[in-house]
Amino acid sequence: MTAQSDWNFLTSVAENYERNLVPIIFAPWADELVETACLRQGDRVLDVACGTGIVARIAARKLGGTGSVTGLDVSAPMIMVARATALTEGLAVEWREASAVELPFPEATFDVVLCQSGLQFFPDRPASLREMHRVLEPAGGRLILSVWGPIERSRGFAVAADALARHIGPEAAGPITSGAFGLSDADELRALVSDANFKNITVRASVKSLRYRRLTSLYSVTSPFRRWAAQSAKRVRVHAPRCLLK
Repeated sequence: MTAQSDWNFLTSVAENYERNLVPIIFAPWADELVETACLRQGDRVLDVACGTGIVARIAARKLGGTGSVTGLDVSAPMIMVARATALTEGLAVEWREASAVELPFPEATFDVVLCQSGLQFFPDRPASLREMHRVLEPAGGRLILSVWGPIERSRGFAVAADALARHIGPEAAGPITSGAFGLSDADELRALVSDANFKNITVRASVKSLRYRRLTSLYSVTSPFRRWAAQSAKRVRVHAPRCLLK
């Protein structure tokens, strides 16, 4: 699936996503994404393509009741599960069902925009980035993105894609190679973010070994993400937060 509109999951799929994929894959990366954002008390945070809300929930815990956190996703079932999960955890998060291509917020609404593993699926990536820039505070607004790195660095996915291509055909591997891994080129990513008028762009590769449990055995799949940290360009601060310069 390459367009954000394709991610209109049934509720049961969203529930399975939260139960089975979030703890193994998305929660470890969400912790690092939020840590990179260097959230400060009172920050207004937007999580774009929030899915079932793991990034937004971690951000809300980090802020400790100060500021505000909003999670946005195009999928109603994902938002439904996100809302229920946050309520169970006693976290105050506002949830909005909308497209990243047309964010339903005024200019300068947020201090921080987060987006974990979503940009590669948006139907119009440049427009989505321009929207993220528009809703950021001009004085020091921060955008933190993560996308999947080269598939060659994720051995499990690479083997799966190769098997599909050899036994079924190249088109069968497309949802893997051009889906989750569709923005793995660092130069392409940097150009996209720069064209949206962001400045002080830092890209950092990060690798984790993720452990998947199956019946009687465990196996690891290395899944690298490109980490993007960009500062709003309307009024560039002289000193970016230290953690964005790593």
